[in-house]
Amino acid sequence: MAEFQFPGQTGFYRGKVRDVYTINRKWLVMIASDRISAFDVILPRTIPCKGQVLNQIAAYMLKATADICPNWLVDVPAPNVSIGKKCDPFKIEMVVRGNLTGHAWRTYSSGKKELCGVVMPGSMKENDYFPAPLITPSTKAEEGHDEDISAKEIIEKGLATKKEWDILCDYALKLFAKGKELAAKRGLILVDTKYEFGKIGDDIYLMDEIHTPDSSRYFYADGFEERQAKGEKQKQLSKEFVREWLIANNFMGKEGQTVPAMSDEWVNTISKRYIELYEKVIGEKFIPQYFSPEETYKKITASLGLRD
Repeated sequence: MAEFQFPGQTGFYRGKVRDVYTINRKWLVMIASDRISAFDVILPRTIPCKGQVLNQIAAYMLKATADICPNWLVDVPAPNVSIGKKCDPFKIEMVVRGNLTGHAWRTYSSGKKELCGVVMPGSMKENDYFPAPLITPSTKAEEGHDEDISAKEIIEKGLATKKEWDILCDYALKLFAKGKELAAKRGLILVDTKYEFGKIGDDIYLMDEIHTPDSSRYFYADGFEERQAKGEKQKQLSKEFVREWLIANNFMGKEGQTVPAMSDEWVNTISKRYIELYEKVIGEKFIPQYFSPEETYKKITASLGLRD
């Protein structure tokens, strides 16, 4: 993907999957690439349509939850581009879990019943619902792996005040409830997700993408209880299948491990899974849109020209 230079540009950051431009220290231009990461490592192949899928799901969800808390988004000038307000970010991710799945299950099955200072109930099976959603935060690492952290440590380290933490928790749980409601209408279960927040002055804003396959895990609701009763694997829409493939090929992002080769067929499979999730979550057919770098640049600068 081309690296742009915009009028008034005051910063640029290339993340694992997105390129982020700061304009006049006030606006962010976030370009969702087709790069894919897992275990905090960028994989060697790009995934067609992935950037558009993530960007358009995130925009849909941010608009659908705007009544819960303020968010950063102001415009989507191109299929894989969002423009929004620049916030001073909290260096934590608010991970909300409705089911014992993924990292929580790996922790639980290893014999540890506590995660991020939160005690998980005994005698649970993989993918069981928690009695109530849990918040298991992690640090937001500039580089390398995010780390689990407890609410007590967050406050002690000054990553958020007690008052801010309470607001973050309130917003995160309400957003998760709305996400579950939207998913249920589409025959899905929102299993777990993460939210990122920042501040503009004294106000807390929801940032980044929400309820996308990169930040969330979905199960199909149809047959969920039967699969649980039989101890069968749940049918899911998320990036977890990519992680499972990597684990099966002896890669978990640890030192000395090598990322397995990705065939054209596997890349195409991943792309189809992302598109499937878009169509299932949004309820509309996905239409790939390809803008040239020149067209993307024009759309972004036109939108920025409308900002003060």
